[in-house]
Amino acid sequence: MIETKVFGVLRWVVIVGLVLVTLFPFYYMFILSIRPLDSLLRDPGSLAIPFGELDWSSYRNIMTPQEGGGQGFLRFMGNSAMVALGTVLISLLVAIPGSYAISRLNFFGRRQISALFLAVYLFPSILLAIPLFTFFTRLGLRGQLVALLIVYVAQVIPVTIYMLRNYFDTIPTSLEEAAALDGCSRLGVLRRISLPLAMPAIISNGLFVFMIAWNEFLFALLFLVNTRSNWTVSLGLSQLAGSIEVPTTVLMAGSVILTLPIIIIFFAAERLLTEGLTAGAEKG
Repeated sequence: MIETKVFGVLRWVVIVGLVLVTLFPFYYMFILSIRPLDSLLRDPGSLAIPFGELDWSSYRNIMTPQEGGGQGFLRFMGNSAMVALGTVLISLLVAIPGSYAISRLNFFGRRQISALFLAVYLFPSILLAIPLFTFFTRLGLRGQLVALLIVYVAQVIPVTIYMLRNYFDTIPTSLEEAAALDGCSRLGVLRRISLPLAMPAIISNGLFVFMIAWNEFLFALLFLVNTRSNWTVSLGLSQLAGSIEVPTTVLMAGSVILTLPIIIIFFAAERLLTEGLTAGAEKG
């Protein structure tokens, strides 16, 4: 009884501690972004919300186009969203049938292909930087978002296929066999049985791919640094951090804008994950 009470208290202590450690950096970043610059210089360590002197000018500066004297982050966010959503869509369109085929079909080299998917990640991205830079320069795609999209899709497809294959392996084959006896084709079984049951894994993988594409910096810097109109939000933020002319409040506002979409999408996807798991249980 005593152990149960002690562990019950310790559980909540750990949960509260993890929540504070997780949220504190974002909270402090937000506080810095809404404080006037002179107040920040006087007391940079203050953690109180400055209700009497809220200053949203840093966000206006960040979102205003460069032609209007701002940083143009609205355009950068649009570029990042287009590339990230395109990466999610293309990678899932390729990974879902690919992972299902590896999970359900017997063919020569099946195990070797699964191992090769993970072997891709034994090589750091920096090794591919110069060859890809040369390749896309010769194709005339350097400075274009399509080059970034191609690289991101090639990066995430192997791990997406690997993770989805593991989930398809957990789906009982008896369900698919019963559907086949009722006259479903292989594609019909995939669409009517396997996809609804695999929806939690598909959603979580889509979120994982989106976060990679949204936050990626190396290839964005490599391909887009000379074309400001095509910058992604991570590249734009890095340029702010490297400039001595940009106030800290503006830099923190850019950091909040970079982080906020991921937080919103994560909580939205968490709800969808719960619904997907419930639907899978009903169908099972």
